[in-house]
Amino acid sequence: MTTPSDPLATARGRKGPFPVGLVAATAAGRAHAHRLAAAWPHARLVEAESVADALRVAWRECDAVVAFLATGAVVRILAPLLGDKRTDPAVVVVDEAARHAVALLGGHAGGANALAAEVGALLDARPVVTTATDAVGLPGLDTLGWPVEGAVAAVSRAILDGEPVRLVADATWPLPALPEHVRVEIAPPPADPHPPASTPTPTDGPAISTPAGGAATAGPGEGAEGWRILVTDRVVPLDGRTVVLRPLSLVAGIGSSRGVPAAEVTGLLRRALADAGLSPASLRCLASVDLKADEAGIRATADAYGVPLETWPAAELAAVDVPHPSEVVRAAVGTPSVAEAAALRHGGTLLVPKTASPMATVAVARRAPRGRLALVGLGPGAADLRTPRAVAELRRAAVVVGLDQYLDQVRDVLRRGTRVLASGLGAEEARARAAVAEAAAGHAVALVGSGDAGVYAMASPALEYADDRIDVVGVPGVTAGLAASALLGAPLGHDHVYLSLSDLHTPWEVIARRVAAAAEGDLVALLYNPRSRTRDWQLGAALETFAAHRPPDTPVGVVRNASRPGQRVHLATLATLDPALVDMYSVVVVGSSQTRVVAGRMVTPRGYRWRS
Repeated sequence: MTTPSDPLATARGRKGPFPVGLVAATAAGRAHAHRLAAAWPHARLVEAESVADALRVAWRECDAVVAFLATGAVVRILAPLLGDKRTDPAVVVVDEAARHAVALLGGHAGGANALAAEVGALLDARPVVTTATDAVGLPGLDTLGWPVEGAVAAVSRAILDGEPVRLVADATWPLPALPEHVRVEIAPPPADPHPPASTPTPTDGPAISTPAGGAATAGPGEGAEGWRILVTDRVVPLDGRTVVLRPLSLVAGIGSSRGVPAAEVTGLLRRALADAGLSPASLRCLASVDLKADEAGIRATADAYGVPLETWPAAELAAVDVPHPSEVVRAAVGTPSVAEAAALRHGGTLLVPKTASPMATVAVARRAPRGRLALVGLGPGAADLRTPRAVAELRRAAVVVGLDQYLDQVRDVLRRGTRVLASGLGAEEARARAAVAEAAAGHAVALVGSGDAGVYAMASPALEYADDRIDVVGVPGVTAGLAASALLGAPLGHDHVYLSLSDLHTPWEVIARRVAAAAEGDLVALLYNPRSRTRDWQLGAALETFAAHRPPDTPVGVVRNASRPGQRVHLATLATLDPALVDMYSVVVVGSSQTRVVAGRMVTPRGYRWRS
């Protein structure tokens, strides 16, 4: 999903300095366009002698176009310019009143669907997306962030129609959930890392697509009938019933003499990949020693393949175990290997040992798939306080783990085929272990909790078990304390502290010392887990500690079920609060000595001079 600061995170690459062109014909349209331009640094209002000319300029110079025009007019102007959806700009059309943001062209390939959502969020417009997969909640095969080849439309239609589809992968990759009728099979690649050479490519540049029938290397699932999705970095023949997803699994280590020509590096890498039957589309990056960070020939090769160049200090590469070390290389650059060591710097399997040309050396390694664990905070309960990023991660996951009552809040968001692992209260450690185990097995996992996952929630126990085999993504959420504060007024206007009064995991003696420190420090205190049926005295004890350091009229707020059904807000003081009003669904906010009640709202001043 894109963000307002980067509205084309999924774009193919910028045609000019402004990836988003804004076109408007009226004063109202220009006002809407200026709102977008103010939020997006890389957007601009495109102007020309006529609106039609402005639209054509934006089409030619930008990666995406947001047009504040009638849909029919946009269609008539752009129809003669349409070429290929893989290279045409994304187009979003917004009506004069900014009620709807229509993803007109390039929904998946150009990022128009995501752009329409961002336009809608900024202008309070309703995104209109008509792409079939998006309409029914299926992940688009061309929206997974990987290169894709083959019969995308035909296989997507087969999935939509409920026809049997096989997903055949050479490893477990962290893909989103797919419907139940898509059968997943794991078929490991052959043990021999050097299959027969494929048909050579007639140019020295990167060959991204494989023509139908043009590859000689067998792939996982080859020969099977029916609809297929292949997930592999190997060259495979394409047909009208197959889609190939290219995981970014290959790292090409590069060594060279100073001044190596780009054509030599590019040609050597192309031949190495072709001889091993590997697809250039799966290149993750080029890698080398940091002495080569400014080597023009290597950098030009990285640009030609559209991948980054990673470089490492010689001492780090020297620590990598390689099959073909060289003392000559060690004497020259401080490491016995550049190409093989750089390719294996993050582990993996060496598929192409170092192979040389007069001035360059190349080696290729395959990185093992890494599972993905998203730690998702769902907010205090209300759907409109759930962040777009949280929703995106839930829809990206194939496995969702959480407390049963929290999962009930988001079942309508999950994609068909999502595996849900729900458990009851008190099973936090088991949930954390289960989520990490699923991610370690290579899956895309979301572990959910209320509020923010890192505040008295699931992030801490999960990260105690997570190791470096998985990628971890933290998704912030609105905490119960923030929701309560907003309902009370502004009690957190100055320094404050979060405290849990539950002694299930922390001895009361420790909690009591922390409460005393907050009281002595005159900090506003948010009290979580304040009182339950079996823990009915701790809140009273904490309030007595605060009362020993603050006036009896110090405001105290209690918010129960913030943003959920049964929400209740109660304002009292240290002298008048009845602990019996509080339960485990409540957050208690104890003001500092400076907190006041202004017009029925709890306010802690920042201390600005105008207050005096």
